[in-house]
Order: sequence, then structure tokens, then C-alpha cells
Amino acid sequence: MRVNHQAFFCSLFVARLADQVLLFLVPLVVFQTTHQVSWSGLAFFIETLPRYLVFPFFGALCDRVSPLRLMRVSQAVRALACFGGVAAYGLSGGIGWLIALSAVCGVLTSQGFVAREVMLPQIFSTQQFQRVLAWSQLADQLGFVLGPMLAALLLGLWRWEWVVSATGVLFLCADGALLLWQRTSGFRTADPPPAAAGHWTLPVRIALRHVLMLPGLKKVVLLAAAENLVIGVTLATSAAMVTGFHAQSNHYYAALQTAGAVATVLILLTIARAAWTARTLGSVAFVSICAGGVIAGASAAPWGYALGFLLIVGFDKMFNVYIRSARQQLIPPQDYGKTTGVVILLNNLTQPLAGLLVSVFSTRTQTGPLIVILSLTMGGIGAVITIGAALARRKRALALWE
Repeated sequence: MRVNHQAFFCSLFVARLADQVLLFLVPLVVFQTTHQVSWSGLAFFIETLPRYLVFPFFGALCDRVSPLRLMRVSQAVRALACFGGVAAYGLSGGIGWLIALSAVCGVLTSQGFVAREVMLPQIFSTQQFQRVLAWSQLADQLGFVLGPMLAALLLGLWRWEWVVSATGVLFLCADGALLLWQRTSGFRTADPPPAAAGHWTLPVRIALRHVLMLPGLKKVVLLAAAENLVIGVTLATSAAMVTGFHAQSNHYYAALQTAGAVATVLILLTIARAAWTARTLGSVAFVSICAGGVIAGASAAPWGYALGFLLIVGFDKMFNVYIRSARQQLIPPQDYGKTTGVVILLNNLTQPLAGLLVSVFSTRTQTGPLIVILSLTMGGIGAVITIGAALARRKRALALWE
């Protein structure tokens, strides 16, 4: 990467670091406060659903407003949300303020994510996009590596509200790094095209038409939705499974989160150096995540859960690189923002669904089998799509032969 883009990747890293602190903090504090897995699942549902519902809106917005401006607003307002949530907790109390500010930050994270997706092809238009994605994912993963460690360290020193305040400071630092990059690189986003006349639902209708009609895009959406079933149930139950069912300490939980992030970094470095095809990346990652879910849910020992957890989170970003590469190749540039927003929504609706299922099936004897069932469901969806694609190819080949 060019030197004048270092501050850009630094901004991605610091913003992800702050996000990861909140993602580590919320389920752990909720479970330790309530001592109920159902509350952790419900908190995850409330935290994740809003961030996915707003993706179509922010996607359409990125086609009309400078994505750079949207990224800066996202980071600055997340900082204000952290400070405001802590202030509200100090005035009235209640764990609900932590969940609420996390939900607000999640919505603004969606804004920043879509803006980044639109900006990356513009910033690195002369470089191989899959390699750019690997570098941006590495910046994310450094935040994943250090986020649990930082959160555990700060929770050992301070109460959770002080940790949230420190997270707000991190968001301000991320915005400062982005401003520095903007001024030193001289980058300017392309002027958005004039908004097309029509009903306010037009961007969503255009995006849905692309999903249904563009060859290959529907398959990518279904595979990502299936994968997010397992990711969602893992995120919603990891704190309760490690510190509750397997009776491990907070430091063990932080170490497991860190190990998962390190495994992801190693996998992404392999992607950046190896000449694997996108199809190979997707296949290896999909099978590994499915197997990891079965192992994590079926194991009665902490090491078995840890192995499954590492497979799930380690190969998640490899699958993410495959999905984002396919998306960038399939979607027309002029509709990239609006279509990406709708696609991300469809991809990720299964995550809060998984959290809601955890809230319903929340006893110790049900959580493990639920993870196994959702993992097998993911595998079944992948098998149906693979068989369907193979039959379609065979039908086309027979038609050409005739």
C-alpha cells in the first residue's frame, strides 16, 4: 500500500478496535449482570437487528452523498453516543443504556462500512481488488486481536462505563486519522450522479431487481445468509458458553477471542500471498465454518468448543473476502451503493434471527444442540445451492451439445 494511505488503514484499525471493545463488553456485562443466557441472546438481537435494517438506506445514501463525509460522521457520532450513553446511565442507571448505546453505535458502524465499501474501489482503482480487501480485512483483524485484550485489561481496572468512555475516545482518534489521510493524500471522492426521479423506494427496487436478475448474485446472497446463521449463534452465545457452560474465566474468554483474531490474521496473510481462486476461497471457508459449528456445539469440553470457535471465526473473513470480491464483480458501479446496502441486509438478517433463537432456546442443554442444528442448516443450504448450480451447468451443457 502507498505511504499516504497508512493513515486510512490506521483509521480502519482504530475504529474496529473500538467496535470490538463494545462487542466484547456488551454480552459479557449483560450475562454477568443477569446470569441468564436468554438476556445475552436478547441483547445480541437488539444490538444487531437495527444495524442490518439500515443498510439499504445507507447504501442508497452513498450513491448521493460523499462516502468520505459519511465515514467521518459515522465515527464522530459514535463517539458522542458512547459519551451520551454513559452520561444517561449515570443519571438514571440500568443496563439498558449499555445495550442502547451499542445499538446506536452498530447503526453508525453500518453507515461507515457501506461508505468504506463504496470508497475502496475508488481509492485503489489501479490495484488488484482482492489484495486490497485482504489488507483492509487485516486492519480489521488487528482490531479484533487487540480489542478483547484491551477490553479485558480495562475491565480489570475500571467499571464498564469508564471502558465505554475510553471507546468513545478511540472513535475520535479514528476520525482524526481519517482527516489526516484526507489532507495528506489529496483524495477526493467522485461527485455522486444526480438523483434519479421517482418514488423514494426506487433505489431499493433497483437493488432487489439486481439481486433477483443478475447472474450469480442470488447464490452469493443465500450462501452468506447461511454462513451468518452460524456466525450469529456463535457471537450470541460465546460469552455464556465459555464463562457459563464451560466455567472458564473472563481472561480465558478474552484469550479465546484473541486466538480467533490471530488465526484470522494468519489466514488473511495466506490469502494475500497465495494465488487461490475466489471459488476455492469460498468453498474452503464455507466447509470449515460449518464443521466448526458442529464441533463447538457438540463438544462437552472447553478445548472442543475452542477448536470449533477458532474454525468459525478464523475462516469467517476468508469467506468475507470471497463474498465481497464476487459482489464487486457482479454489481454495476452506478448502483453499487444501493445494491450493496440491500445485499448486506439480506446477508445478515440471519444473525439477529440466531440471537432470537438463542433467547428462546437458552438452557444449557439446548444451546449446544441449537448451534449444531444451525450449522447443519448452513451445510444443507450450501449443498442445495451447489447441487442446483451443478444441475444448471449440466443442463446448459446438454443444450449446447444438442
